[in-house]
Amino acid sequence: MMNTYFKNKMTTPFFRAACTLLVAGCMLGQLTGCTKKDEMIVDRAVSPVLIMVSSGSFTPTEEVVLSATILELDKSGLLNHQVGIDSIPVANLPMSVSVAGGAKIADVATNPQGVLTITKSWPELGLATPTKGNTVNLEWKGEYKGQAFLKQSRVSVK
Repeated sequence: MMNTYFKNKMTTPFFRAACTLLVAGCMLGQLTGCTKKDEMIVDRAVSPVLIMVSSGSFTPTEEVVLSATILELDKSGLLNHQVGIDSIPVANLPMSVSVAGGAKIADVATNPQGVLTITKSWPELGLATPTKGNTVNLEWKGEYKGQAFLKQSRVSVK
């Protein structure tokens, strides 16, 4: 008898309207409870250049060759599929390379093709006795058109 009573009550228009209002109220609460924040969580700026670092693994006995290519992206043809984005090498750009959180290992400038190359030994990178699996984190820093930039990379011992 009790089950029949509740079954009949659940099929009434009043009950259906109450359920509909409850669901609509929950949805409205979810929609109005969301707020948009305009500020960024982390204060960052887009890099003014594209930095392509070629790093890898080197044996404990060989020299570590660090290389990077610095390009400026010309986006003026972005909406023209025949032109697209053009990569222009940045020549004579002074940069410093350092061990992350450590000492500077080099001050160099890019060549006319936008490439810079550094050759260092493992002790110069902070590994007096390099063993397989050791890694060194590097920071490539510079400034282009008044905006500073930083690129991180890693080299490892194989």
